[in-house]
Amino acid sequence: MTTAGQSKGGLDGVVVGQTAISEVDGEHGKLTYHGYLIGELAETAQYEEVVHLLWFGHLPTQSELDNLKARLQAKRSLPEAVLNVIRALPTDAQPMDVLRTAVSAYGVATNIQGKPTIDQAIAITAIFPTILAAFQRLRNGKEPVAPRDDLGHAANYLYMLTGETPAENHVRSLNSYLILLADHDMNASTFVARSIASTESDLCSSITGAIGALKGPLHGGAPSLVLDMLNAIGTVDNVRPWIENALNNKQKIMGMGHRVYKTYDPRAEILREMARRASTPEFFALAQKTEEVALDELHKRKPDERIWTNVEFYSAAVLHSVGLPGDLFTPTFGVARVAGWTAHVLEQVANNRLIRPAVQYVGPRGLKWTPIDQRTGQ
Repeated sequence: MTTAGQSKGGLDGVVVGQTAISEVDGEHGKLTYHGYLIGELAETAQYEEVVHLLWFGHLPTQSELDNLKARLQAKRSLPEAVLNVIRALPTDAQPMDVLRTAVSAYGVATNIQGKPTIDQAIAITAIFPTILAAFQRLRNGKEPVAPRDDLGHAANYLYMLTGETPAENHVRSLNSYLILLADHDMNASTFVARSIASTESDLCSSITGAIGALKGPLHGGAPSLVLDMLNAIGTVDNVRPWIENALNNKQKIMGMGHRVYKTYDPRAEILREMARRASTPEFFALAQKTEEVALDELHKRKPDERIWTNVEFYSAAVLHSVGLPGDLFTPTFGVARVAGWTAHVLEQVANNRLIRPAVQYVGPRGLKWTPIDQRTGQ
């Protein structure tokens, strides 16, 4: 990778490489995967089709899709060593921490080493739902449910959480969510994954690092905080006073604003309509009113900043509607994004150069060593 342009805080505007996987047009609110608009994919495709697109660069034929599904299904079960690690973790652990730990353990248990491969990408993508479903059941005093090989990726995830065949509308909602969140060019977690891969480390190390980055509330940790915010607001009548009070006290309104998009996040627009169909009327009315008031207040108070709804806001409503608890929202983001992470790692290692950006030093110079008994402190 190469670095171009003048660096500033957060690397805004600095091009760090090239990718053919996805493109974000922040000015016009467009996201494409290998040239396909995200809206068309989310409305019509299966998640596995989009995974094939990200990994292989083209939408699959029926035989290619059947083959990929079979390969994913064959890798869904966890090695006993990994399941034992999950059993040993505290039941009050954060699911993101469990996911990070279990993926690292999977790399050890299956001896994932060397240059990342598509077979390894398939295996790691396949186990994400199994890890989360197993922990969700164990922390509720239930035994994990074995995956089914007759269900798609989204449906099997919901099935393993409950042990019951999921409702079709829940499957459709989760499938579309997974597609919408599968990739997003050089976001923070993807950059971490590619940076680790550029050192010629293994795929599990790259994905474990990416999970750590996704956990942060400035990246993937926001959807559960949106749900917390909506629960705190409580009623439609309380929206404006709550938002005004929060902004008066310099608190962040979760789900608003994006580092790249300077208009409405196209994923949020699709998720809003999904939430309208899937949520209870009362919950959607609360979310919609909160969005309306938050944007109104933010635009009045910060007229020079182009702040719009981001993907996390309506992600909370959609994931809530399919029955996921709030602390599974960010890990489920990971269930979607692991396809993109692995695609980027494979792209990185195909034409690798160690990622080693420069940094501008702003500390002191010319200091002289003094023995410890002559130092006066600061």
